[in-house]
Amino acid sequence: MRSLPNTQVRNLGILAHVDAGKTTVTERILFLTGAVHKRGEVHEGTTVTDFDPQERERGITISSAAVTCSWAGHRLTLIDTPGHVDFSDEVERALRVLDGAVAVFDAVAGVEPQSESVWRQADRYGVPRIAFVNKMDRAGADLDAAVASIRDRLGTVPLPVQLPLGREDGFRGVVDLVRMRAYAWQDGVRAETEVPADVRDEAVRRRRLLEEAVAELHPDALDEFCVTGSLTEGTLVRALRELTLAGTAVVVLCGAAYRDRGVEPLLDAVVAYLPAPADRPPVGGGRAADPDAPLVALAFKVSAAPTGRMTYVRVYAGTLRQGSAVLDAATGRTERISRVLLVQADRTVDVPVGLAGDIVAVVGPKTVRAGATLCAPEAPVVLEPPVPAAPVVSVAVEARRSTDTGRLATALARLAEEDPSLVVRADPETGQTVLSGLGELHLEVAVEKLRRERGLEVTAGRPQVAYRETVTKGVTGLLYRHVKQDGGAGQFAHVVIDVQPLDGEEEFVFTSTVTGGRVPQEYVRAVEAGCRDALVDGPLGGHPVTGVRVTLTDGATHPKDSSELAFRAAGRFALREALRSSVLTLLEPVADVTVTVPADSVGTVLGDLASRRGRVTDSEVRGGTSVVTATVPLAELFGYATRLRGRTQGRGTFTTRPAGYAPAP
Repeated sequence: MRSLPNTQVRNLGILAHVDAGKTTVTERILFLTGAVHKRGEVHEGTTVTDFDPQERERGITISSAAVTCSWAGHRLTLIDTPGHVDFSDEVERALRVLDGAVAVFDAVAGVEPQSESVWRQADRYGVPRIAFVNKMDRAGADLDAAVASIRDRLGTVPLPVQLPLGREDGFRGVVDLVRMRAYAWQDGVRAETEVPADVRDEAVRRRRLLEEAVAELHPDALDEFCVTGSLTEGTLVRALRELTLAGTAVVVLCGAAYRDRGVEPLLDAVVAYLPAPADRPPVGGGRAADPDAPLVALAFKVSAAPTGRMTYVRVYAGTLRQGSAVLDAATGRTERISRVLLVQADRTVDVPVGLAGDIVAVVGPKTVRAGATLCAPEAPVVLEPPVPAAPVVSVAVEARRSTDTGRLATALARLAEEDPSLVVRADPETGQTVLSGLGELHLEVAVEKLRRERGLEVTAGRPQVAYRETVTKGVTGLLYRHVKQDGGAGQFAHVVIDVQPLDGEEEFVFTSTVTGGRVPQEYVRAVEAGCRDALVDGPLGGHPVTGVRVTLTDGATHPKDSSELAFRAAGRFALREALRSSVLTLLEPVADVTVTVPADSVGTVLGDLASRRGRVTDSEVRGGTSVVTATVPLAELFGYATRLRGRTQGRGTFTTRPAGYAPAP
C-alpha cells in the first residue's frame, strides 16, 4: 500500500519515434532506481518492458507496459509506449491517463515523424512534457540542432538546461545550467565537479540565455530579473516547473542512455518539473485527487489472456479496494473487484487498495472495456474515454481447419477487446471474416498472436472486394411464360417486362403499367419479389446487380394454375433472361480518400494515387501541409498505408470514406 502523499507521485510516459531509445531509457531508469538488478538490452531481448516474444524478436515496443520505481523519495510509475505509427492507439490510451511525459529525441535526427505525431497526441490531452535528447555519443549528434528542430517542428519553446561535455564519441557528461555544476560518467558511475574551465564561459553564456528566455515567459521571474539582473536557482526551478505544467515551454536535457550517461539528471528533472496527480485539473465535475472522495477511475487497457482477464485503471479520486463493488458507468453494470495489483511489466504484486493518483490493474470485472469509467455506485460519473483511431488496412482471416472456426471467432473477439483499434467484422457479401487495423505491421502482429497465444492455424490475405453489375443498355418487351404441369394443380404465369438502366444512386425500381386487371395486384407484387431474387447474382460474374429499372408492361393469368408462387418464379426467370440479353458493366467499390502530407511530398503522393487509378478531385495547401482528395478504387488501397508512410517519412496520413461504385476497367 502506498504510504506517500500523491504530491510525491509521478505518473509519466516515455514517448518517441521508433528507435529513438525509449525502451533503453526506461531500462536505465529501472536499474538506477533499484527496480531491477541487471540492465536490460533491446538487442539482447532482455528488457523488462518489452517482455512480449514478438517485441523481443522485432526489437520494437508493441504494447504499453507499466512499471513502478522510486527516486528521491518519490514514487514513479512509468509507461513505456510504442514508437511505431501502427501502434499509435496504444500511445493514445496511455496519454489519456498520464500526468506527464518524457519525450525522447535522437540527437542526430532531432524531431522525427512519429515523435511529431505523439507530441500532437500529448497536446490533445494537455500532458506536460520534458524533452530528453538521447544518443549524444553518436556521430553527428548535435544538441543545438535537435533543440532547433523541437522549436521549428513542434511549435513550442525549448529551454535547454544542460550543456554537453564532449562531442559524439567523446561525450562524457553534462553541465547543469540551473545549479551550475558538472556531471561526468565513467563506467556508469556519476561524478559531480565544478564546471570545467574550458567550458565555463560557454556555460555562463548559456545560463544567461536560459534566464532571459524564462524571464520572457514567467512574470515573477521577469520581476526578479529586472531588479537583480539574474535569477536565483530557486526562482529558476520554480519558474521552469510552472512553465512546464502550463505547457508554455519544454525543459530540454541530454544524454546517452545506452552508455548510462545523463539518466540521473533526467530523473531529477522528472521529480522537479513534471506534475503530481494533485497538480492536474479535477475530473468528473470537480473531483480532485483525494483518496477520501467518491471513487472515479478510468479503464485504459484490457488484457484478455486465456489465463485470466486483467483491467488496467487509473484512479483519479477515491480509493479502489479489494472486494469492493464498482459501477461501470458505460453499461450500468456493477462489477466486483476481487484483486488489486501493482504492475511491474509482466509481473504483478497484490496490494489491498489503489489510491487516488495510482495506476493499477484489477481482476474481477468481466465486461469492462477500455475507456470505461469505474465509479462509486452511489456517485456515478462518466469520464471522456480515449477515442480509438479509425482502421485503415484490412485482411481476410480464416482458420485452416474448419473445426477451429469457433475458436477463431473467440480469439478475434479477445484481440479486439485488448486493442480497440482492431475491428473484426463479417462481410455479408463475400462471407469473409475481415480484420482491420492501423497498418500492415499492426495486423501482422495480431495474426501472429492468434498463432502463438491461441494455438490457431490461420491464413490471412487480401480481402475480396464486393463487386456489382449494372445495366448500361437494356431490353424492351421481353416475354416469359412460366408453365409447369406435373400432376394436380399446375403453375402458369405470363409476363412481359422492360429492363432499363437507372440514373442516380437508386439500386432497383419496379413499376407496373398493366391495365385492365390482366395481372392482379397480388401477382404484381410477386413479380417484383421474383425480380429482386434475380438481382442477387448477375450474369457477368455472379455479383449482385444494381441500378436497374424493371417495368411490367403486360401479362396473363390462368383461372386455376396461376398463383403468387408462379408469378414470382416468372419474374425471377424473366429478369435473368433479360439481363443476359442486356449490355452489362462490372462496377467496383470506390472510396473518397483524403491524404494529408507535407507540401514537399505532394508530387510523390499524386503520382502514387495516379498509379492506383485514383482521380484527384481537390488539392489545397494549409500552412505548409497539402491536403489532397481523390476517388480511388477500394481494391487499390490495400497496402496504401505502408506506401504512404514510406514515401512521406511517416508524416503522411489519410482517411477514407465509402463513395459508392464506379465502372471497373
